[in-house]
Amino acid sequence: MDTLQFWLNDRRIEVTGVNGTTTLLRYLRDHLAATGTKEGCAEGDCGACTVALLEERPGETPTYRAVNSCLLFLPMLQGKRVYTVEGLRDRSRSPDDPEGYHPAQLAMVETRGSQCGYCTPGIVMSLFEATYRDDMGADWQVDDQLCGNLCRCTGYKPIREAGEKVAGLRPDDLFKATMEQYRARDAAVDITARDGLDGMQRYIQPTSFEALWQARAENPGAVLVAGGTDLGLRVTKFREHFPVVIGLEGLAELREIERSPMGWQIGAGVSLTRVMEVVGEELPALHKMLRWFGSRQVRSRATLGGNLVNASPIGDMPPVLAALGAEIELRGSNGTRHVDIEDFFTGYRKTCLEGDEIVAVVHIPNVPRNAFCASYKVSKRRELDISAVAAGMYVELDDAGVVRHIRLAYGGMSAVAASRARRTEAALLGHSWTRENIEAAMPMVDADFLPIADHRASARYRSTVARNLLLGFWLESHRRDRDAFDAHPVGTVRPGGVA
Repeated sequence: MDTLQFWLNDRRIEVTGVNGTTTLLRYLRDHLAATGTKEGCAEGDCGACTVALLEERPGETPTYRAVNSCLLFLPMLQGKRVYTVEGLRDRSRSPDDPEGYHPAQLAMVETRGSQCGYCTPGIVMSLFEATYRDDMGADWQVDDQLCGNLCRCTGYKPIREAGEKVAGLRPDDLFKATMEQYRARDAAVDITARDGLDGMQRYIQPTSFEALWQARAENPGAVLVAGGTDLGLRVTKFREHFPVVIGLEGLAELREIERSPMGWQIGAGVSLTRVMEVVGEELPALHKMLRWFGSRQVRSRATLGGNLVNASPIGDMPPVLAALGAEIELRGSNGTRHVDIEDFFTGYRKTCLEGDEIVAVVHIPNVPRNAFCASYKVSKRRELDISAVAAGMYVELDDAGVVRHIRLAYGGMSAVAASRARRTEAALLGHSWTRENIEAAMPMVDADFLPIADHRASARYRSTVARNLLLGFWLESHRRDRDAFDAHPVGTVRPGGVA
């Protein structure tokens, strides 16, 4: 389809002549004069540009997702519904009638949650999502809902109070009815338009693997995009020109999650928010890492496969997935193959992908009852920050308390996204799981890695943290109540990672 179509505030929008990497934020402000959505950082950090996107959930009721419009390319909206702050008020009522405003808007007024007001529209849209969520059962979830919205003048206490007022309210209104009846339309897109001063750009969004292989064969130099949280920055901050972009948004099969007797199969296109919702309670180590991964707006667009293909040495998902013994299913025009996650990464931002292969599914096996797995992220801020060191650790003991299997995977310690501390593992394997043995093995971490020094941390700091995390893992595995973190959202963690 060479014309983009989506619904904005329940009004159908048709777009022609606009290049495919135009962000929704720029289109709203530059083409529709919808200036309620603000531009702050244009990189997904401040939340001023937050809008709500309706998302289908296989086997469940669709739901609203608050996302950053500065990282959302227009073709990603093909056949979908999106709402901005302008669309929340009931226009059939007088502007002076408070009954015409959405509960999220009223809550901000009643708690005095706004001063200058620049951040307010984005906050309101985050509260809008919270209003219709059916899983708002813990205090941490209000903080998590709002952690991607920065405010420089009001202070967060009244904003949090507004969140508490509306969280899980789910009023019987038009928005709830639309959500429950929502079905996305055909997402196929093939548009060509001028990209600023750099020439022509083609954006292709196939809806089948056959169409994907064909598009890649015809455009071998094309870049792929899934959630857009990485490529979006290359467009908005670095002004990169991509002659051909192939979007994976239309491949519904990549967004499937299945539970089998052997474990979980998570599609590469599943958002990290969705992974938390579905898999997190059974795998608290994964949930804990995702809780501090980034803001909810970012997680609701970032995909599991995208985080892996990025292959950043400071990526947060690879270490915990390596600790869990994950396997990656690669799919291309020549067939399917499976690789261990440790073999997937071959160097600095390099993977073993060949030809037109993509990451299709991540397989995570069950965690045995006699095993314990945990994850750690060390950064200057707890939330919305890049790791200095990340780690995923797994230990399985026999009946005598001797280490039968152990996996110690680190991020930030080498050029590879998930590096195993092999010498340290060897020093612990076959020995009793005691503090004495842990402390004896800790110096081996220095033999496993030669970390670099950069603006996030010195090499000495990274080595010290890596050793201490191993000791912390032992302490955590022996803690009677075993809270995986002081604010862990799942609760008490028992051996096997079952809450």
